[in-house]
Amino acid sequence: MDTDLGRIVKATGGFYYVKAESGEITECRARGIFRLDGRRPCVGDIAAIQIDLPGKGTVKEIGERINFIPRPPLANLDCMVAVISTAEPEPNLFVTDKYLAVLAHKSIHAIIAVTKPDLGDVRPVTDIYRRAGYAVFTINGTTGEGVDALKDALKGKLCAFSGNSGVGKSSVMNAIMPSLSLATGGISKKLGRGRHTTRHVELYKLPGGALIADTPGFSALDTDAIIAGIEKEDLQCYFPEFGSYTGKCRFRDCAHIREPDCAIRSALESGALVKTRYDSYVKLYEQASRSRY
Repeated sequence: MDTDLGRIVKATGGFYYVKAESGEITECRARGIFRLDGRRPCVGDIAAIQIDLPGKGTVKEIGERINFIPRPPLANLDCMVAVISTAEPEPNLFVTDKYLAVLAHKSIHAIIAVTKPDLGDVRPVTDIYRRAGYAVFTINGTTGEGVDALKDALKGKLCAFSGNSGVGKSSVMNAIMPSLSLATGGISKKLGRGRHTTRHVELYKLPGGALIADTPGFSALDTDAIIAGIEKEDLQCYFPEFGSYTGKCRFRDCAHIREPDCAIRSALESGALVKTRYDSYVKLYEQASRSRY
């Protein structure tokens, strides 16, 4: 039987759709052995498939992953766009910082997209993350502000979008590629959060060559479990703005919380570091510490 190699671009209902370099898509089931070894194929995987019938096949093997996020399952991401709304819902900076630490731990490049600039001043959010060293884009899906710049940043990359429900993930994706026509959910007045609008994981190709993932409920990403698996001493590495100060404290094992002559705390006091980011670091350090007991 013929075999082929391609990337899984869609997964739904136990079927995996594998796109070969030729552009041909084969609908596949996975071998039972994947269930036995606890590693199931997912969107983003490079897969070796067996062609059983025209357009039908079986996933025989999956390649080594650069990275993997379990919920929703995605592999081999080049970057993640963390979407934050200016209002409705109000930005949750700690949740965003926790996402960013997880992405750094997973070696996934993070980009910030701030939505709904018509509802308030974006600068309190954009300034925080630009000072932290992230690429930050203000996106207005109605006027098109920032859309072309974000598209340029995604060229040639496999990327997904994360953020709390209602922040405008699908709206941003529609602005980037209007032909997607993704469903967008309104904000529940009772709950104050968005309604889920996506039910499966799928990759879409942008004209510039980027592959973007439309994903259900990235707000359900199990960040707490991932943070619990991080050594507390490593957390400082996941706050890029700390880099200029690490190794300059009096104590080599400085936690940057209560120790004297701490370079990071001195930078905070001088205004060189943003307090919300430092506060998030402290919370995550304490969370990682508790997980060891």
